[in-house]
Amino acid sequence: MSKKRIEFMDTSFRDGFQSVFGARAATRDFLPALEAAVDAGTTYFEAGGGARFQSLFFYCNESAFDMMDSFRKTTGPDANLQTLARGINVVALNQQPRDMIDLHARMFKKHGITTIRNFDALNDLRNLSYSGERIAEAGLHHQIVITIMDLPPGCEGAHTQEDYSKMLKDILDSDIPFHSVCFKDSSGTVHPRKVYETIQAARKMVPEDMILHLHTHDTAGIGISQYLAAIEAGITRIDLAMSPVSGGTAQPDILSMWHAMKGTDYTLDIDPLKYIKVEEVFEEAMGDYFIPPESRMVSPLIPFSPMPGGALTANTMMMRDTGTLHLYPKVIKEMEEVIRVGGFGTSVTPVSQFYFQQAYLNATQGRWEKINPQYGNMVLGYFGRTPAKPDPEIVKLASEQLDKPVFNEDPLDILEDGRPAAEKKLQENGLAVNDENVFIASSCESKGIDFLLGNAKENIRRKSTEAAKAEKIVAPTTVASADSVMGLREYTITVEGKAYQVQVAEGGGNPIVSTPVPAQKASAPAVAVKVVEAPTPGNILRLEVKAGDQVIANQTLLVMEAMKMESEVKAPAAGTVVDLHVSDGDTVQAGTPLLSLSS
Repeated sequence: MSKKRIEFMDTSFRDGFQSVFGARAATRDFLPALEAAVDAGTTYFEAGGGARFQSLFFYCNESAFDMMDSFRKTTGPDANLQTLARGINVVALNQQPRDMIDLHARMFKKHGITTIRNFDALNDLRNLSYSGERIAEAGLHHQIVITIMDLPPGCEGAHTQEDYSKMLKDILDSDIPFHSVCFKDSSGTVHPRKVYETIQAARKMVPEDMILHLHTHDTAGIGISQYLAAIEAGITRIDLAMSPVSGGTAQPDILSMWHAMKGTDYTLDIDPLKYIKVEEVFEEAMGDYFIPPESRMVSPLIPFSPMPGGALTANTMMMRDTGTLHLYPKVIKEMEEVIRVGGFGTSVTPVSQFYFQQAYLNATQGRWEKINPQYGNMVLGYFGRTPAKPDPEIVKLASEQLDKPVFNEDPLDILEDGRPAAEKKLQENGLAVNDENVFIASSCESKGIDFLLGNAKENIRRKSTEAAKAEKIVAPTTVASADSVMGLREYTITVEGKAYQVQVAEGGGNPIVSTPVPAQKASAPAVAVKVVEAPTPGNILRLEVKAGDQVIANQTLLVMEAMKMESEVKAPAAGTVVDLHVSDGDTVQAGTPLLSLSS
């Protein structure tokens, strides 16, 4: 009896990059491997979307549209190229209005994409309705998604097989146009038995020829077991990747899956020797890329604190950027409570990012001392309905801190069209107004404008550059080095009526306080100087003031960014900016001197 062929999509060039390199991969580097994969017989690739849209502008200094064009040119006209969309967020972290959702579908179609996988982390069907309609209207294959995960032990109230079957029934009963269904387990935590029961139930509900697709990650070490269970239950397609971006936080390897199917009634129908060669080409092409060790590991704690493979390394890469990687174990432990009280939205971008950001704040600023605006908006209902009701106390905290009421309506109804604001930004910066630029300005905001202005910089972690450069991290020090003393600046401050000489090293460092200054008969009153310090670790996104500026109390002095969260540092009192100790782009630690104010 002939074996049944199980189809697969190669996720190496999207989710593989996102899960291993934090989505930071230059097109010029991976094209040889893509060409080799085409030659080996792969016809279905994940080519972009998800974090691999913004990351091209943010970290690779190239246009995601140019990348998609190169991808299509390399694969030829017949390959099925798929991207990932986040419902009404499409490829942004923030919700996009209707005109941008429509533009997303049309632009991706224009730049060579044939299929869009469309999910909502809350499994709120309203968020898939308009986005799915526009995908289908643009002439693209719409793969609608049910997001799945296992809950941490002791948690219940959502994410059962019955919940997933109910959502599938709601999809089938709706008027949303779609062509296939994907069950997406971004954290790789759904145990194989539940996978089997979910797919088995789905297969009975859909037409016989309907494509059912399963997506997972190997983060918890059960990816292949999940796929084997799904195959027995009637799955049509699975997602696989190639070394060096397979396994661990990414998808199971094509060759590993081929091996696991030996002795069964199923086959991938590939020539494994050809894929050995492709992986050799791929490993050589990406050989200079820094591979985070956590991306290669099975993480047994992930079922207790579900974190998507595609978000795990993106977050640890950002923590490396800000010198806070040592906080990762503490942050990941906070995830369980953040998920439990937040309404059990599936841990997949952007909700997984909201979870991680809130866990980061809980770990660095005290539990629930500060509500992350995105997490707060989620529990208040501004992103849609969560699978279960959030904890009332957290809802109350979010409402108080954000000064917003609970919202129960359709999130799209409160969003104004995005084109007018995007066109205005482009015109103000002397940039061409076209559909691509409008979408970049809307979905990537200020960083998109920076790219279009030519101000973006490549920030890809390569072994060669990592070894050669001394990474610039501005950190507080207790003893000034000889080099830093060369840049000392002296001020006189008054404490309880006594004048002191204060020296602040240029580029950072705690003030070095000398002995009291003897009173001088003709001297003017001493000027009090306050050093404003960084409240948390992060990057200096932009300075809002310069030396000599007069400021009022609570005026924004600068904007910091950490874990994709922007935070303003405000003036503690009115005064004059005496000196700036940091510049745009600097990385700082909590307590780093940012600027000095005289009162």
